[in-house]
Amino acid sequence: MKLDGDMKRVVREQGLGFVATVCPDGTPNLSPKGTTDVWDEEHLVFLHLCSPQTVANLAGNPAIEINVVDPILRKGYRFKGRARVLRSGELLEQILVYYARTRGIERARVHAAVLMRVDSAMALISPAYDNGATESEVASKWRKRHLQPGSGMCPSRS
Repeated sequence: MKLDGDMKRVVREQGLGFVATVCPDGTPNLSPKGTTDVWDEEHLVFLHLCSPQTVANLAGNPAIEINVVDPILRKGYRFKGRARVLRSGELLEQILVYYARTRGIERARVHAAVLMRVDSAMALISPAYDNGATESEVASKWRKRHLQPGSGMCPSRS
């Protein structure tokens, strides 16, 4: 499937994806990946900086889901597909150059890259919208919550 403009925008703006893989015993593994990005019209990518369990799971089962959500707007996407772990080769080199240029990530930190072919995508929309709330209303509520002292979302201000 082809990623549409809004899917690409959300992934690029957020940069944080929650990656689900399947452990050998069949249990789920969920891990945040702060290098999640759009690679091309059909693929998402993230780096293996410190992802040994995710990469091990993908070696045995390439099924993967990545959820990317804007925490203020409470909207995003869930992407399902199959992943390849790239440990060498021209494509890995292109990915490493991209991350060095766009995010300043040093090659020495990278163990591999994970390239996910997106087979399906679905919108994620919070129940905060169920009663007719607008994006502006939802954003205002969640900005206040994230900025409120004592919320655990920001440091206390004295």
